[in-house]
Amino acid sequence: MTQSRALTHPVQSLITIIVAWKAFLLFVALCSPGPGYDTSTTLATRDYELPAPLTYVIDKLTRWDAIYFVKVAARGYRYEQEWAWGWGYIQLLRLCTAVVQKLGVPAYDGLEAIVAIVIAHTSHLLSVLVLYLLSLSVFAGAVGTAFTAAALHILSPAGLFLSAPYAESSCAFLTFAGCLLFAKSLGKRSATKDLLVLLSGLVLGLATAFRSNGLLNGVLLLEEASRVLYSLTQGGFQLSTSRRLLATGLGGLAVAIGFLFPQYIAYSEYCSGSTGRPWCERTFPSVYVFVQAHYWNNGLFNYWTLSNLPLFILGAPMFTIMTISGLWALRGGPIGSKTDTVAKGKKVPEPRGYQVLRNLAVVQLLLALYTLTTAHAQIINRISSSSPVWLWYLAVGFGKRQPLARNLVAFMVIYAVVQGGLFASFLPPA
Repeated sequence: MTQSRALTHPVQSLITIIVAWKAFLLFVALCSPGPGYDTSTTLATRDYELPAPLTYVIDKLTRWDAIYFVKVAARGYRYEQEWAWGWGYIQLLRLCTAVVQKLGVPAYDGLEAIVAIVIAHTSHLLSVLVLYLLSLSVFAGAVGTAFTAAALHILSPAGLFLSAPYAESSCAFLTFAGCLLFAKSLGKRSATKDLLVLLSGLVLGLATAFRSNGLLNGVLLLEEASRVLYSLTQGGFQLSTSRRLLATGLGGLAVAIGFLFPQYIAYSEYCSGSTGRPWCERTFPSVYVFVQAHYWNNGLFNYWTLSNLPLFILGAPMFTIMTISGLWALRGGPIGSKTDTVAKGKKVPEPRGYQVLRNLAVVQLLLALYTLTTAHAQIINRISSSSPVWLWYLAVGFGKRQPLARNLVAFMVIYAVVQGGLFASFLPPA
């Protein structure tokens, strides 16, 4: 595929690339040896069993946390530690499975896993296409940068996690969609743009319900609300400004609800009786915060042990590039550059998308800092899939033939392939 053809038919080219990449990763997974040390995904629990080849595919993709997602979707939350798995994603699996059964599909053993795998693939494809549109919006129609960033998202080091029953691909799609709506809401104020900023908050709230790190995207709406509030104090009361502040505030509230609502459901279940769980008495009684610390030992510097050093090394490339690209974006990134395919030879004004770029850089830096100090370090390779800034940095660097960009792309491909084979064999890192 030549570059000129890819840029002439970008959507078609991106679909071709993702289909080829998904097929290759699936081939790697299917060729991985043995069932792994945990065979729980092979235990039948229903009367209807799927054909053996399809069961084999499901077994290879339903590993690690995917087992929890599928089981909780099938029977609901039963144990406290299961509240670590995104409530919003679980509800989507349950809803889609119910719809499939309403259409006449029997309750096959593993039906939820099939639904989750289809959702993962579909969400990854949609996230690629939406990222392309978001990049065009942020960089004022820079097709070369937008296409390269979207293509790099396909090759994300998240690898098989974006094909398996995990929330990563859905969270990435919702995050990019929310950011796109927010970018479209900027400019001369109108009721339509205010509606877009409210919709962006609702979509980012859904992303937060899928994965808790989506809460950081509230920075977009927080800064916008601060800017509008400041202009209101300086220019006096104006209907358009007040309407914008209300829409932004409601959007920000929607993002917060995406995290708080599942906590409320768990609180109602565990803390309504006379003998509640220990976390019920906390100032902020969050089941998610509790189970992450109690069952997975998440906490400030808890993961900083010598035995975990190899996992920090695995995450080091992504921590590095997310930090470098975040600081690069805070300085303005490539906005206003005339070196892009579309911009070359033309005078390009600084687009309003810089506000989006700057805030997403803050979100990315906060995510990297939190993961490095508080969470399991190696997961940065998969949760980085919902951060577009480092992809834009690589896209610009790739266009300039910078060695760092090319070397990191090589790392992404190698890591995704190796990790895919290990994942399918139920081996770390996860």
